[in-house]
Amino acid sequence: MEMNYVIDTLFALFAMTLIIFMVPGFAMLEAGLVRTKNVTAVLTVNIMVYAVASLAFMLIGYSLAFGSWDNDGMSKWAAFLFQMAFVGKTVNIMSGGVSERTRIIPLTFFTIIMAAIIYPLVVNVTWGANLLAGTAFDISSMHDLAGCTVIHSTGAWALLAAILVIGPRRGRYTKDGRIKVIPASNIPLVVLGALLLWIGWFGFNGGSVGSISSKENADLVALTIMNTNTGGLAGAIIVALIMYVQYKRFDITMILNGALGGLVSVTAGADMFDMYAPLYVGAIGGAIVVYGVALFDKLKLDDPVGALSVHLLNGIWGTIAVALFADVTMWNQVKGVLVVGLFAFTSSFVIMYFINKISPFRATDDEQQQGLDIEECGLEAYPEFKRSI
Repeated sequence: MEMNYVIDTLFALFAMTLIIFMVPGFAMLEAGLVRTKNVTAVLTVNIMVYAVASLAFMLIGYSLAFGSWDNDGMSKWAAFLFQMAFVGKTVNIMSGGVSERTRIIPLTFFTIIMAAIIYPLVVNVTWGANLLAGTAFDISSMHDLAGCTVIHSTGAWALLAAILVIGPRRGRYTKDGRIKVIPASNIPLVVLGALLLWIGWFGFNGGSVGSISSKENADLVALTIMNTNTGGLAGAIIVALIMYVQYKRFDITMILNGALGGLVSVTAGADMFDMYAPLYVGAIGGAIVVYGVALFDKLKLDDPVGALSVHLLNGIWGTIAVALFADVTMWNQVKGVLVVGLFAFTSSFVIMYFINKISPFRATDDEQQQGLDIEECGLEAYPEFKRSI
């Protein structure tokens, strides 16, 4: 028994370390997708999100989510660190989608509230102490292994609220209805960031099994990680095919987002799928990204990194897919999506609306033209380059 305790503690710490690789993953992905004049600001936001969200979760959020720090299966410190590794991802999803026009201070205020209250309450009613037990809104029976809805959709609902409060980047949508294309500034960084996220996902999903100290659990962890990887592979391949058929070009940024969409889509059910289901789930997830990006642009919802398509649409799809490809009740999955979506969007919108009144999220048009590196950080990432306006 003591050996199982030690093994599972080590497993949780290793999985937590893999998940933390997603911090530089998000940072590099976003830094590559924005213009050079905003890279330092994006990197600063990512570091602040990790630091502030982790501390807020430690001081307030973890107890709100789980009710207690006690853990019989492993060190309670390891259990906390594993859960702490998740919390910043909800804000990373949101912050990337409002890049290039958002100030750091109000975003930091929202990060504190997300990590201390909003996200912990979502965890409470799904994985944790369950304040809604016995009510019509009890969603604890929803199967969401590592957070299709709990993490990805929660962060993306907050992003949708943020886009509505903050608005699009200066010049993104013209008065005559055209969409101004703003290309990625550093493709190698995009590739590096996406692959770091991919690697981190093995800890994200595999670690969520919770134990590896028995033969059965070891097999389940291995299957979960294999299914996670398969979802990413399928998402990347289907997007490459769609891009080539439609445009006779291979767009690496879309292919990588397709892989991320596939990874998101298997996050809820990777422990329940057989080895073939992730091929279908991930491929559909990749296709959703392609058409989701176009849809959100038509709706004039400016999302520089495609996070709404990757995390919101695929968070919903992945949660529902569990009922299609495993023995899980569809209503439990749909109810979980609805309850979390309503709470996460409404609470995020209200909180950001009031923060915006006190400390505006949006940088002025002149500040956006100058670049947030200078305005917010006083330090350019590429000072030898001529900055684009």
